Amino acid sequence: MKEALFYKKLKHAVQCQLCPHFCTLKDGERGKCHVRENQNGKLISLVYGKPCSLALDPIEKKPLYHFLPGELALSIATIGCNLNCKHCQNWQISQAEPDESIRTIKPEEIIKEAKEKNVKIISYTYTEPTIFYEYMLDIAKLARKQGIKNMIVSNGFINPEPLRKLCKYIDGANIDLKSIDDKFYKKICEGRVGPVLESLKILKQEGVWIELTNLLIPGQNTDEKHIKKIVRWIRENLGEDTPLHFTAFYPCYKLSDVPATSIETLRKAKKIAEKKLKYVYTGNIQEGNDTYCKCGNLLIKRHLFSIIENNLKAGKCGKCNRKIHGFWGD
Repeated sequence: MKEALFYKKLKHAVQCQLCPHFCTLKDGERGKCHVRENQNGKLISLVYGKPCSLALDPIEKKPLYHFLPGELALSIATIGCNLNCKHCQNWQISQAEPDESIRTIKPEEIIKEAKEKNVKIISYTYTEPTIFYEYMLDIAKLARKQGIKNMIVSNGFINPEPLRKLCKYIDGANIDLKSIDDKFYKKICEGRVGPVLESLKILKQEGVWIELTNLLIPGQNTDEKHIKKIVRWIRENLGEDTPLHFTAFYPCYKLSDVPATSIETLRKAKKIAEKKLKYVYTGNIQEGNDTYCKCGNLLIKRHLFSIIENNLKAGKCGKCNRKIHGFWGD
């Protein structure tokens, strides 16, 4: 356990200021994330040093397609999340209560393991890294000193001040932009879209490499109007070079009665988005995940999460020499 950052002491409570929920907690109460608790007037992180998952993943699995392609990432998560998405695929850990039986792994030990496995990236992922902010921040600071890159897979539901502080140590991010519709966020996720859009602008301002994922859920966010609106927002606020991943939904958690996303739906979304954005991909299906240059040259060929062919040369197209937007490590 560790005293949390970003909270305010009140007369008979504390107010967490890490995320837009601004949970006000009396003694013994926990926030919506399940893992931040008022203990005698101090806000305590109950998951500091308590990863529930630690694994090696291809960076393409996050997904990040324009960030050190082909590299492995040491991926870490703790229990908890500050949203409660009805379609969460990791709900067993995101909606769980802290487990004191999980062994403690200090930030220094995470760095040691990363170096022993010779990985270039640490990824804060699986659940929502915002809720293990202090643990993530301490690891990221040490990683930066060792030349290891840091990236987050996040819902983006975090307040500006802690996000800007984190951006000093984060190199890349895949943000799950679940919808452009606030009604969707309130109904499906128990959150709001406004803070997520603000987070994306901040990440852009701070120079963090950004890719977006939009999970298409039948009957919820798959209509053409929604697709065009989300694509337009990305182009106007983040730029046409920002990669967008449309991924297929499969029945799970509280939406187990909703059918899986059809391939036709993803193909249609990709076709719409490609009119405004340069790099659009489809996920959870075995197509639509290769990267092409504007000249038509195949830059990166992928199969599932593996790189089959990479024709980039110092971040440029090997055919026309056009610079390709990304974090290539050259």
